[in-house]
Amino acid sequence: MPKRTTTGQFTFANWEERTVSPEGVTPKLAHASVVNSFTGGIEAAGTTCEYSIVYVTEKTGTYTGMELLAGSLDGRTGTFAVEERGAFHPDGTVECTFEVVPGSGTGELTGLSGTGTFLARHGEPSVPYTFVYELG
Repeated sequence: MPKRTTTGQFTFANWEERTVSPEGVTPKLAHASVVNSFTGGIEAAGTTCEYSIVYVTEKTGTYTGMELLAGSLDGRTGTFAVEERGAFHPDGTVECTFEVVPGSGTGELTGLSGTGTFLARHGEPSVPYTFVYELG
């Protein structure tokens, strides 16, 4: 099957963050449990997402995470997981690339592979994403 591109948006439904490094230590290490809601090409309400975050300063740093999406992709139902890597900047923007965890697709998404990106802007409630994938 040829590569396909799909787009949409997601919103944060819940964000629970806690510091895991000793108090006063820089850089700061934190953990966040996040729930997102995707619409568009990916339809997945209430995803499960776990992030590890390094704050280099109060407003800058990087993060990695895993997110489990259950719902549909361009009308095909199933679940899949993505690995995320990103950075956040002093102006409040957050950039991210994500990749499907090999072998994680189920149902009509078995054999799914792909990569995506998003750029979140501080204060905007929804975040546009682009996802390029193939089902093999």
